[in-house]
Amino acid sequence: MNEIKLSVNDENLETVVTILNNLKDGLIDNLQTNAKVKIRTTQYKPKTNAIIKEEDSGTNDNSGKYASASAYKQRLKRK
Repeated sequence: MNEIKLSVNDENLETVVTILNNLKDGLIDNLQTNAKVKIRTTQYKPKTNAIIKEEDSGTNDNSGKYASASAYKQRLKRK
């Protein structure tokens, strides 16, 4: 197994360890520091578990780059 050693200033240690902990699972087998500072290991948790879908208001608002799914389907039916 290969090893990589990093020298990091104390004020940047928490940031570097957070980045390394958030890498793809299984990419790093073991992460050790000689720091006496407690390092937080938090993972991203979404605030909601629901998928938010846009409601079609029935208007043909073309202000965005892409049409909504329902507007696109209506346009296909017209052709």
